[in-house]
Amino acid sequence: MEQINIAIDGYSACGKSSTAKIIAQRLNYVYVDTGAMYRAVTFYFINNKIDLKDEQAVKNALSNINIEFKREREQLLIYLNGVDVSQAIRQMEINQLVSEVSTITAVRRKMVQQQQLMAQKKGVVMDGRDIASVVMPDAELKFFMIADIDIRTKRRMKELNLEDRPEIFEITKANLLHRDHIDSTRADSPLVQVEGAIVIDTSHITMEEQTNQILSIVDKLNITK
Repeated sequence: MEQINIAIDGYSACGKSSTAKIIAQRLNYVYVDTGAMYRAVTFYFINNKIDLKDEQAVKNALSNINIEFKREREQLLIYLNGVDVSQAIRQMEINQLVSEVSTITAVRRKMVQQQQLMAQKKGVVMDGRDIASVVMPDAELKFFMIADIDIRTKRRMKELNLEDRPEIFEITKANLLHRDHIDSTRADSPLVQVEGAIVIDTSHITMEEQTNQILSIVDKLNITK
């Protein structure tokens, strides 16, 4: 069988990106971190003081944004206009604004266009919130990841190196729930579980276990590596 495209959608902090990255490495596929793309746009908007309510300012800013993925020393890095922003886009400030930025139609159109170009040659693993529904509706395999909100909160705090700050647990949790609401209710490309998507609950399984669940399904299709 020829190479296929694999779509992984789901909520924040369910392990989508980590899982997708491992699967792409195992299959020797291209990994596209769409969440990082929206984070990079958010980072640019913040640093250039772009008014999100100013439609023209947003469109002008988008024309000045160039996003690239590069693999260096076994790491997939994201570059914004030639600068490595892989770590900078993981800040709390970005977390709090990225969902709002991703609701802007002009932003979504720009990112979806780039993502679909990346997927044209097949052999792509892409994760996000509208991959199976909008970006790659023809993906041969579609997965939808979920997890308990408290577990997701702990994971996000670990990601942000905030494990020793129990006093901000509720703040982090509220931020995730807010993102869930925005992502699921936005008018343009909301987060949905499409028909035929395979649900994976990552609440009580390890990264290896959730990765193996997907790879076992891929293996049954005898995918070309």
